[in-house]
Amino acid sequence: MLRRLVQALLAAAATGAFAQERDGVQVWLNPGMFSYHFREGDYRQDNYGLGAEVILAPAHGLVAGNFINSNRERSHYAGYHWRPLQWQPAGVEVRTGLIFVLIDGYSNTNHGDWFPAVFPTLSVEYRVLGANLIFLPGSRNGAALALQLKLRVW
Repeated sequence: MLRRLVQALLAAAATGAFAQERDGVQVWLNPGMFSYHFREGDYRQDNYGLGAEVILAPAHGLVAGNFINSNRERSHYAGYHWRPLQWQPAGVEVRTGLIFVLIDGYSNTNHGDWFPAVFPTLSVEYRVLGANLIFLPGSRNGAALALQLKLRVW
């Protein structure tokens, strides 16, 4: 299922589905994320891993990676980042939207198998440095806020 999703997104990008907004492809790498849970519990908050974000056009990107999740288990993810709302205060690119992903590795959700999720996001980028702020609505672990620092490599 994950393989089909990635193939479909790459095919859409290759056929020019994003051509009207194309502004040059960007590649960002991240070392996982930091999370803050709004519910008391023994949650891991330093969720290290390796991720990549490929921005195909200003409002469209693909994401994939892995991290140690809040339950201390290895998770993998892949999906589409839609960032339609944009403003640029003082030369800083700020975008907001949604990220549609498939995630695995949470034994308390779908027995650790892949499941779909949608999260609101806020992206802030300045030259080669950036950050994604991701709101994770209530789940079995409760609501959380994740901060993902990123470095532009292309």
